[in-house]
Amino acid sequence: MNAVYVRQAFRSSTASLSSRTIGRSSRDALASHGRRIVGIRHYSDDKVPASEVHAEKEVEAEKTEITPETELIKTIKAKEAETTDLKSRLQYLQADFLNLQRNAAREKEQQRDFAITRFAGDLLETVDVLALALKSVPEDALAQADSTSPDSGNSSPDSKSVQSYLKELHQGVDMTHRLLLSTLFKYHVKPFDPIGDKFDPNQHEAIYQAPIPGKEPGTILECQKTGYMIKDRLLRAAQVGVVQDTS
Repeated sequence: MNAVYVRQAFRSSTASLSSRTIGRSSRDALASHGRRIVGIRHYSDDKVPASEVHAEKEVEAEKTEITPETELIKTIKAKEAETTDLKSRLQYLQADFLNLQRNAAREKEQQRDFAITRFAGDLLETVDVLALALKSVPEDALAQADSTSPDSGNSSPDSKSVQSYLKELHQGVDMTHRLLLSTLFKYHVKPFDPIGDKFDPNQHEAIYQAPIPGKEPGTILECQKTGYMIKDRLLRAAQVGVVQDTS
């Protein structure tokens, strides 16, 4: 009786022990499998680039934040950019138009100023002839004409001397010369006498060279024909004599 009871108790304890062992082993297996899965998932998450994760988050944020207010703000910003672009284009067009106006006015002024260039150049020959006529009469002859002039009360055409006629002719030529120069001056044509200046090939034409002691070489010592400028441009070069360099 006791032997049978002992055998049954041993069998029951063995069965309970085996069931506990099987349950514990199954629980351990499930736990280890779960840890393995978690480890694999954690490893796979580390392989995803951070930029892609950030981009996905931004896309999701944009999707969630799209509202009528944000769309209106985007539209306003786009219109502001378009307005800025149109304003800059308008400023460029305005600047181009102003430059075109200035260039057109400058060209018109140049055409007006230099339209008389050929005419003024031809007229200078007449001025030169009148100047030569004035220089051809010596001052002694004019002084003699003043000393031999008859009295104003007894003056008559027959009583005038040759010196008187010469003086009147000289005065008439001088007045014509001055009037012609004043007319040229109205059109910005001005004479210049370069005596004593340094020779400039852009404004002077050398007729001869002569060694002059005490004079600096390259200095203009005589002006045979006066030069003329029309505004800031050369109309005719002055014909000059230049001191020669003897070194």
